[in-house]
Formats: sequence, C-alpha cells, structure tokens
Amino acid sequence: MSKTTMDLVQEAKASINEVTIEQAKTMFSEGSIALDVRESLEYETGHIPNAKHISRGMLEFMIGNHPDFQNKNASVVVYCKSGGRSALATATLQHLGYTNVYSMLGGFDAWSEGSDIPPETHA
Repeated sequence: MSKTTMDLVQEAKASINEVTIEQAKTMFSEGSIALDVRESLEYETGHIPNAKHISRGMLEFMIGNHPDFQNKNASVVVYCKSGGRSALATATLQHLGYTNVYSMLGGFDAWSEGSDIPPETHA
C-alpha cells in the first residue's frame, strides 16, 4: 500500500520532538540554531533572524559540510512554512545522528503571526 505525503509527515511527527513558537524563541535566546528548510526564494522573502538555510531537498547532501552543523549534539530548531517539511527534515536529521533537533509547530507562518521578533529579509 502506498503512502501519501501526509502519511509520511504523520510518521515523522510520531518520532520527533516539536516545539511551540514561544519555546523556539526561548531556545534561540539560549543559543539554539534556527534551520530554515524552505526553498531559497521563500527564505530570501523573509526568515527568522540569524537562521541558517538548507532547503529540504538538499538537506542530506549539505548538512554534513555546513560549518554550523558539525556538532551533532547542538540544539537545532527546524522550520518550514507550516510544519510538514520541518517534521520530515527533523526526522532525517535524527537518522543522520543529530541528537538535539526539534521541529517548530506551525512553521514560519505561525512565527510571522505570533512573534514580536520581525523576520529578516534579503534585498
């Protein structure tokens, strides 16, 4: 029986830790790394301040060479637009040996609606 994308997301969510926007803000203030797994254009349009960017499609290929992700025990909060891609990416990071990774509930949409921290943009 084949699975749908939502089946895969639900399976990932069953095996990962998720954090709220408020928890993520606290984690960022304590040094956690924000990892944006959206596409480049989405990231350039706006992102969480100081977020690192690796699109979901390139994550497995790029994370190991990225200087900010050499410590597999570092705290990382992963986000996308609404939470699906970040759940998949968080599960992938766990498979790759990252031990302290979290998916941000609601993604950048929720951050934009509920955060007093304005997003960064690239002109």
